[in-house]
Amino acid sequence: MELSVIILAAGKGTRMKSVLPKVMQPLAGKPLLAHVLATAQELQSSRTIVVYGHGGEVVQKHFANQDNLAWALQAEQKGTGHAVQMALSQLPETGKSLILYGDVPLTTPETLQKLLDLVVDNQKIALLTVNLANPTGYGRIVREAGLVQRIVEQKDASEQEKQITEVNTGILCVPNCHLHQWLPTLKNNNAQGEYYLTDVIALAVQQGLAVHTYQPQAAWEVEGINDKLQLSTLERVYQRLQADNLMRAGATIIDPARFDMRGTATIGMDVFFDANVLLEGDNHFGNGVKVGTNCVIKNCKIADGVEIRANSVLEDAEIGQNAQIGPFARIRPQSKIGANVHIGNFVETKNTIMADGAKANHLAYLGDSEVGERSNIGAGTITCNYDGANKFKTIIGADAFIGSNSSLIAPVVIGDGATTGAGSAISKDVPTNHLAVARGIQRNIEGWNRPQKKK
Repeated sequence: MELSVIILAAGKGTRMKSVLPKVMQPLAGKPLLAHVLATAQELQSSRTIVVYGHGGEVVQKHFANQDNLAWALQAEQKGTGHAVQMALSQLPETGKSLILYGDVPLTTPETLQKLLDLVVDNQKIALLTVNLANPTGYGRIVREAGLVQRIVEQKDASEQEKQITEVNTGILCVPNCHLHQWLPTLKNNNAQGEYYLTDVIALAVQQGLAVHTYQPQAAWEVEGINDKLQLSTLERVYQRLQADNLMRAGATIIDPARFDMRGTATIGMDVFFDANVLLEGDNHFGNGVKVGTNCVIKNCKIADGVEIRANSVLEDAEIGQNAQIGPFARIRPQSKIGANVHIGNFVETKNTIMADGAKANHLAYLGDSEVGERSNIGAGTITCNYDGANKFKTIIGADAFIGSNSSLIAPVVIGDGATTGAGSAISKDVPTNHLAVARGIQRNIEGWNRPQKKK
């Protein structure tokens, strides 16, 4: 049966106490809704319909480039049944629909596929349930002789029904023909005065349909997020899952509770992550890579044997084999660091190529530059690449030696084997194997009186 996915995402999220719509709150660096949409994509749905309401413009703008996505407005929040009604006009009469929620981000595709597999024809519907030690606040699954009969919401439940521990997650799969038939008939004669989607269970039973249930492997799969506390709780769940996956792939993570990944990562063998490492975007780590404590790495390709020392930040960069980065280094976008390169403490690169064996061991800025093989960049060196309007390039040849506290005023070329004297401001090209010294003449003034503080 052709699959449609309907995602309910119209809630205001007042308990978030945020200007952002609830489904735009970030989990692992992505909006909650992005996680649900990614899951729908993995299920290979023919169409995905997002029912939006509060903050709809923000939500639609963020996902404007998402393929296979339709929108349905729920201007007034009159319950889950009413929300799905808003999507009916875009829903075909045939096939089946999976109802998901924009604030329930961690349901796995595997769990949902098991649920979908239960609905093979129009005579079946399937409901995701979970058993909770404390079911307060949740709709209870009422069974007779083991068969689901209906769902009763907390406020409408009798004292006996409140003792039931099997609860409704809200996630269900229903043939489209029944949604078109049942939803217009829903009533709001309940404690909330809302149109409950859960009422379709009783309607299915009345028509003799089989109501199947499936339960997730863990309760966190169906936990919704209503406030920042719940958001932080699921953040830690998500991060522990990411850490576990990497460790199963062979990584050593010294403290999984202090490891965060907001994206994806592929790893080679014997990769080591110290405490408080943050990975963002898409990263690749070769064999034997070591990442020190408090490092941030975003969209990088890290070759075999690289050591990234503590408190370093790398973004959109490539690092060659056996390079050493940090501590306290910043590798900015479009930097390509060659094999056996040393980038030391408080060195910053931006749009810079460091050829194999080059060194910048401390206190340097290299922007819009090319540094040749085995060249040494002295402490305090900067490339003056910006004139206030335009960027210019600095090229340093192989085996060059840049003296401490040199200012290389781009555009400028330093030839192979050339040397600049410490404290020089180099504004002209330096030929191969030449020494360039560009300093003001030192004057010693006898009897100099330092300025004194005024009393």
